[in-house]
Amino acid sequence: MARYSIKDLEKISGIKAHTIRMWERRYKLIDPQRTDTNIRYYSDCDLKRLLNISILNHNGIKISHIAGFSDEEIKSRVLDLSIDGRSNSVQIESLMVAMLELDEVKFLNALSASIIKFGFENCVENILFPFLERVGVLWQAGTINPAQEHFMSNLIRQKLYVAIDNEMQSRVVSGPRIIMFLPENELHEIGLLFFNLIARKEGFDVVYLGASVPLSDLLLVDKVRPADAFLTAFIAARNKEELELMMKEYYKLFPDRQFLVTGFQVKELKPVLPETFRVISSVRAFKDAIRLLKFSE
Repeated sequence: MARYSIKDLEKISGIKAHTIRMWERRYKLIDPQRTDTNIRYYSDCDLKRLLNISILNHNGIKISHIAGFSDEEIKSRVLDLSIDGRSNSVQIESLMVAMLELDEVKFLNALSASIIKFGFENCVENILFPFLERVGVLWQAGTINPAQEHFMSNLIRQKLYVAIDNEMQSRVVSGPRIIMFLPENELHEIGLLFFNLIARKEGFDVVYLGASVPLSDLLLVDKVRPADAFLTAFIAARNKEELELMMKEYYKLFPDRQFLVTGFQVKELKPVLPETFRVISSVRAFKDAIRLLKFSE
């Protein structure tokens, strides 16, 4: 069973630690266990309960009222809210609970409601990306089960594959060529798939290589179909020096091409970049970067 500190719960749920403690003392909403040294720790059940309580509270239900609800009533009300799809925070928290419970129907209901409400691109940017950041916190805490991550990733990838396939059927290639890949041992490609979709909508000739691409393969592909630019992402844990060395290696091999780099590690570590490298911190930044590439042809 996973064990979370109160700081883990704060990062995952967005609820301040002092608020969680107050809810424990005043309303008995969560009953944490304690170590031999009297330090609180929480289970998966505590985390899921807290996320559900947060959803209800964000939608105007007072904590004092929630305290009187049964577990079944809490779940029923959360399900109604997740299908309704009016709030980003509700959708993100609903996805978290569905992932932890491995509940495919609940996950797809929350995701579909968001797509219908906000549109596909806005859903990915404003719901899925923040959701994936919270999943990253679970990874860092060492408490997420690999099966839960695979379950969630596969459902999201299915949606992206359908959207990309639809775009490929109708698109007209009119822009530069961009090679998209993840470095060796990088396996989390959801963000890269989404940028693949956006680039295709902008008319780019996308060569999508996917996860864990060796340098030798990248050189071979570029020789056959030379790129105007590259896009890559760094999500797996690594230190700043290792990240900078990898970027220097890419720069040495492709000194005259622009490299767009994104991912959690780039955001957190803020590495020193070679002169032709550009950090992509948002969907808007990516669109701006590729439009500049198009205009500079």
